[in-house]
Amino acid sequence: MRPVIVGICSAFFFAFTFVLNRLMELSGGSWIWSASLRYFFMVPFLLIIVMLRGNLGQLMQTMKEQTKSWLLWSLVGFGLFYAPICFAAAYEPGWLIAGTWQITIISGSLLVPFFKEQVQTSQGLQSVRGKIPFKGLSMSLVILLGIVLMQMEQAGTLSFSDVLLGVLPVLVASFAYPLGNRKMMELCGGRLDAYQRVLGMTLASLPFWIVLAVIGWFADGPPTAVQTFQSALVALSSGVIATVLFFYATDLVRGNMQQLAAVEATQSAEVLFAAMGEIWLLSLPMPSALSWLGMALIMVGMILHSYVSRVKKRSSLQKANIS
Repeated sequence: MRPVIVGICSAFFFAFTFVLNRLMELSGGSWIWSASLRYFFMVPFLLIIVMLRGNLGQLMQTMKEQTKSWLLWSLVGFGLFYAPICFAAAYEPGWLIAGTWQITIISGSLLVPFFKEQVQTSQGLQSVRGKIPFKGLSMSLVILLGIVLMQMEQAGTLSFSDVLLGVLPVLVASFAYPLGNRKMMELCGGRLDAYQRVLGMTLASLPFWIVLAVIGWFADGPPTAVQTFQSALVALSSGVIATVLFFYATDLVRGNMQQLAAVEATQSAEVLFAAMGEIWLLSLPMPSALSWLGMALIMVGMILHSYVSRVKKRSSLQKANIS
């Protein structure tokens, strides 16, 4: 239960990303600066934390051992996740992007066969390739239905191209984030804590953000003071607090892909938090009844997905004890 609660707390802080990115877009800020500035600001925050904990040397040594893998999977997990999310903010409201983002639950489940998990057998713990959790995936279809309902509602007010440009980047991000996160978990093998892992991935993804910032400088000029301040808030709330909480929750269930999918399912709460934030901060009109129904389905899907995952884990443990 604790990993799920931690996951929901991370969803609250993650929701600031969608609200503030939309605010920056409506204020005329470039999505490129919204994306890159967040990671630039994350570095000093995380460096201070890791240095105070006395763990910086261990992180540097671990990164040095497998530099290419750190660069690759940090690019996937952070770069190909956040840049598309910021790009989508130029075309759809933040709460709608947050809702569409929940397709990552399905994406994460589809990635299970690409990883191995620890399974208790009569010969002890063994590493076996994971199988797609079809029961949990069927519950995730409820979430997908909620996303469809929300997008249908917006289709009447947004152009087809705006809907497409708001959905496709989020779809890319929905696969990139769990893929990069899980690959880094495998790479670290439990040697690093959540703070070290987030700092390491942030540092390893900096080449991508520097290139993106250079493009932004020549295309749109330097960021405004307001966007810089707002990006710092995103870096602290979402980039540091939320990411560390989420990675901590996934570390608690490391090696169990079904439970890992349940933790990822908690991120569905982002849509509710984001909607409340935009109504309060941006004075947006209340979403329609159809959109609220879509949000409700997403939340219900999250609960069902977590329940099915817990039942499966309990059944697996009982079989292992019998053996």
